[in-house]
Amino acid sequence: MLHFPLFLFLAITLHSFTLSAQHRILVSQISASPSPAPQLPPPLIGVMSPSPLFSVLSYGAVGNGVADDTQPFKMAWDAACQANDPAVIFVPMHYTFMIQSTIFSGPCKSELIFRIEGNIMAPDGPHSWPKNNSKRQWLVFYRIDGMSIQGGGTIDGRGQKWWELPCKPHRGPKGTTLPGPCDSPVAVRFFWSSNLVVKGMKMKNSPQFHFRFDSCHNVHIESLYIKSPALSPNTDGIHVENSNNVYIYNSVIASGDDCVSIGAGTFNVEIRNITCGPGHGISLGPRNTRACVKNITVRDSVIKQSDNGVRIKTWQGGYGAVTGVSYSNIVMEGVRNPIMIDQYYCTGKSCANQTAAVYISGISYKGIKGTYDVRSPAMHLACSDAVPCTNLTVSDVELLPVQGQRIVDPYCWNAYGDGGDDLNIPPLFCLIEGAPPLLLPSNGLDQC
Repeated sequence: MLHFPLFLFLAITLHSFTLSAQHRILVSQISASPSPAPQLPPPLIGVMSPSPLFSVLSYGAVGNGVADDTQPFKMAWDAACQANDPAVIFVPMHYTFMIQSTIFSGPCKSELIFRIEGNIMAPDGPHSWPKNNSKRQWLVFYRIDGMSIQGGGTIDGRGQKWWELPCKPHRGPKGTTLPGPCDSPVAVRFFWSSNLVVKGMKMKNSPQFHFRFDSCHNVHIESLYIKSPALSPNTDGIHVENSNNVYIYNSVIASGDDCVSIGAGTFNVEIRNITCGPGHGISLGPRNTRACVKNITVRDSVIKQSDNGVRIKTWQGGYGAVTGVSYSNIVMEGVRNPIMIDQYYCTGKSCANQTAAVYISGISYKGIKGTYDVRSPAMHLACSDAVPCTNLTVSDVELLPVQGQRIVDPYCWNAYGDGGDDLNIPPLFCLIEGAPPLLLPSNGLDQC
């Protein structure tokens, strides 16, 4: 916490003040690096020296970046999946393998390592995509228990031509979108799988989400490097939905959308030591269905040059709850909305006001420091008229403008909690102390 002299605290009570040169110098002190890498959780896979090894070259893969190597990959997978002992599917370096939309199915007889040392790339855009193949996904791992994807290779989604579809955001005349087919594939999707490790991989230019985990349990993600252009649409780095016990550590994610996004039905997630940006930050964004999200921890990370920092967004008309979310020790660098709750999120042209809303409670912000873009307030807590946010805790927050000297007042609407005795910067005078005077509707909480 930076200690301001008395005259500044007096000025704070006027809801805005001018920073002295002394405090501008202190800004550099809040850009500390994240803490050392966390200790790994207990190993999820017991494979130490797996054998046999199933190289895709042994099954006819060419690896020249032009030939269709889908079938050799499938054959290597099927053989390894049926092996009685832990096995390795091997993708050697110095090769580039082009493969089509494919589902690698389980269950397998034993644990697997998919070791990628070379490069894997998708077909070049919608017109190169086979008509009979799904345009919603590229590489799918289905019903797998005990698998690791690792190596020093690169997975390239070749998303440029997908991003240029006229139906994509702001691709039409004057920033509009145009009608037409708009499905774009998720690069790597895990579905109904458990005990997964994804480690050390590089991923770039996904047409849509880079990694997506649906209905998965026990997932360890470590040391990923994900990159796509800042304006690439819907290219979330890692999306998690209906999953639990997910650990995301020590990774760099720069994309055109959320670095990490958490969807409905997800609990027990730890995000630690992430460098995020550019993009849309780290978001909890359950849609207007049953939204049950709890026990989410985000800590020891840096978010830079992003539209948002740590954000909770929900659609009107939803039900359920977002509870037990902790954000701590996070550095913001030029972020437009560092701290944000938005229960009025809407992506359509017309969004009617609705009474029902997701219940948001037990959200903690501690040690959030850095700089923000003054086009928006540093803290934006917009909660539902009918279902206010409760038990919000904000402490040790120091957010200063990138340019200029005036600190913009935070925005609150129907938000209840503890604002840190007005010692945050900027001070959170708009947060209502205590709890709402009326009993909140159950709003489907009993179904979470």
